[in-house]
Amino acid sequence: MNAPLQFVPASAFKQRAAAAVADAHLRSSFRNAMDFLIARRAAQFPDAPALERQRAFAEHIRKYSLARLPDLLEQLERKLTDNGVSVHWAETPEEANRIIIDIARRHSTRLMVKGKSMVSEEIELNHAMADAGMEALESDMGEYIVQLDGEKPSHIIMPAIHKTKQQIARLFAEKVPGAAYTDSVDELIGIGRAVLREKFMTAEIGLSGVNFAVAETGTLCLVENEGNGRMCTTVPDVHIAITGIEKVVEKLEHVPPLLALLTRSATGQAITTYFNMISGPRKPGEKDGPRELHLVLVDNGRTQAYGDEQLRSTLQCIRCGACMNHCPVYTRIGGHAYGSTYPGPIGAIVSPHMLGLAATHVLPTASSLCGACGEVCPVRIPIPDLLIRLRGEAQHAARPGEKPMLGQGAAQSRLIDIIWAGWAALYTRPALYRAFGWLATRFRALTPPMQSGWTASRTPLQPARRTLHEQMAARKRS
Repeated sequence: MNAPLQFVPASAFKQRAAAAVADAHLRSSFRNAMDFLIARRAAQFPDAPALERQRAFAEHIRKYSLARLPDLLEQLERKLTDNGVSVHWAETPEEANRIIIDIARRHSTRLMVKGKSMVSEEIELNHAMADAGMEALESDMGEYIVQLDGEKPSHIIMPAIHKTKQQIARLFAEKVPGAAYTDSVDELIGIGRAVLREKFMTAEIGLSGVNFAVAETGTLCLVENEGNGRMCTTVPDVHIAITGIEKVVEKLEHVPPLLALLTRSATGQAITTYFNMISGPRKPGEKDGPRELHLVLVDNGRTQAYGDEQLRSTLQCIRCGACMNHCPVYTRIGGHAYGSTYPGPIGAIVSPHMLGLAATHVLPTASSLCGACGEVCPVRIPIPDLLIRLRGEAQHAARPGEKPMLGQGAAQSRLIDIIWAGWAALYTRPALYRAFGWLATRFRALTPPMQSGWTASRTPLQPARRTLHEQMAARKRS
């Protein structure tokens, strides 16, 4: 069982990042994996103008859905209820865990098998279940591996991307009863499947995430590659789906454009192996499916982002992970250095709403603002702009009349405020500016010489080389 995530003080991010950078093996693994994913994505989008049209359409769908979010959520609840689904609302992680544990207790649950769900990671469901005396077992292979090793996912799409097959082989030989050491990927997958197959048959409850929830039809859409999601949602008698409130769209026709970009942006696939559409529990005469179906809609800070016109675009995210794959910071330090459920650029703009700026104000600064994340986002979230906005919110208290963000002003520094106030005074008062210019010219001898300190390691600018045309003209003149 992996340990509960405790977001350590923000100041420790630098220590975790430094340790990751010093780990040559980790950096090499991530570099190779990210290069592979970047190449796969690029191969799926050979036509740049067509890609931009697709991104613009997907952005429009997500913005339209968010603009109507309250109405769509009510419509989704009504339609699901008509379909025989029990809908639950959870404002906090604690409330979401309590709802799920209450359902499990009503069914005398000993074992829950889980498909991949980042929201269940977000609310720390596995540990809440363990505290209640029940087991929650991950069935996604990557999630199963990191759970077996007592870790958290390091990537939202590929949880065990930081591990080599040799590390996984040693882990299985040590932790899986009867498993012999083998570094054959096929044999390792077979070992995992053999363990999980038995669990699917004995679990009282299956839990899954939701990629898109369709309000018009009351349909829960689930994207996966391994088939474990389908097993979790059809074999146990009870299925619990959990998702954030932002995943709703109005119509089924809104799903294909988003799905096409999700799969190709995430893993470079034209389509995933399985696309599940669930609209209700098993009906009379049907031979499979759960007899009871629940949906838990989780807020956990999302309404804070929703209430701000600019920050609302954070909720457009379809969790493809493309921003992480292209981020020069994430690529060098990996997901665990961030200390939050959602790492990388998307984590830096999502986590402050879930955990508060007091705990996460350093994450928006863990960016070079190169803009790669915004350029590859399939729904065109302006991530660099949001990073800058959150940096400002962390440094300053809310203006009079404005509702503050959770933890707003946590990184405020009196010294920095004084420096910027001085800068503003200098550049807005001509007399002060002229006086500064006069003093600067008189005391410039006190500035560091060109070849001392940090300038000593910099390469001096070279004069521009003459072009070939200029060289030929000079030869003719000579």
